[in-house]
Amino acid sequence: MLELIDVDKVYKGGKRAVDGMTLRLEPGMLGLLGPNGAGKSSLMRIVATVTRPTSGKVLFDGGDVVARPDALRRALGYLPQDFGVYPNLSAREFLSYLAAAKGMSARSARSRIDELLELVNLTEAGRRPLGGYSGGMLRRVGIAQALLGDPRVIVVDEPTAGLDPEERVRFRNLLSRLAVDRVVLLSTHIVSDVESAASDIAVMVAGRLLRRGSPEELLREADGRVWEVMVGPAAVAEVQARYVISRMVRTATGVRIRLLSERRPYPEAALVTPDLEDAYLALIGPARRRVDRVILR
Repeated sequence: MLELIDVDKVYKGGKRAVDGMTLRLEPGMLGLLGPNGAGKSSLMRIVATVTRPTSGKVLFDGGDVVARPDALRRALGYLPQDFGVYPNLSAREFLSYLAAAKGMSARSARSRIDELLELVNLTEAGRRPLGGYSGGMLRRVGIAQALLGDPRVIVVDEPTAGLDPEERVRFRNLLSRLAVDRVVLLSTHIVSDVESAASDIAVMVAGRLLRRGSPEELLREADGRVWEVMVGPAAVAEVQARYVISRMVRTATGVRIRLLSERRPYPEAALVTPDLEDAYLALIGPARRRVDRVILR
């Protein structure tokens, strides 16, 4: 079990990245959603023991992580948003180096690295220098290193950035399997990454936990508030100025717009069933406007 209790993170200059965050994590996957700048990466670095909170508690199986981080570090697999490598090493050499740092024997490391390279579809490229890898391939190496020690706690920050659609689906399925008996914390601003993988979703805005619940519970936030309307191209700017837009599709007869509104926005608008992206926008829209008003003051 991993618990965060009233955690704050304030940087020099007074910027508050995490504000009174309380979360309880048990085996399963928590998808952490939020816009860029919401404080997700700061929170992930605290969970991964990379940085210390300004105040509050982080507990792992009841132990104080801030005072004694080693117990969590031994159980942790972490993929940060910005993942660096040694460009002259091959993927196998790089993973072997990290395995040695984790205290794995050479024999068990070789076996585990073979499994992971196959898992992330890098077996054939495993002996090539990392400096020649594409961004997506480097991301897959990052995923492999996070899983090296068969961790009990997996923390991944924007893990699908740079992955093609097939790789993204493969990785989401992998995390779903791992979450059966592990704590998995997945941070992203891509709603589809959590929509198909997480049964527990937390939405974070301006350093605070805005809402936590199942996808079904979050969908109720947007029930009766999502509309579709067809407009001419000249009217698009006016619609964008008045409403939160979740989708626009250009067709031969105009632009089909999916938008959020408490009441029917146009006489010809049709009420539609919300999806998780609609629910996410319904949640963060009012919250971001409140934050903007505070900043403007």
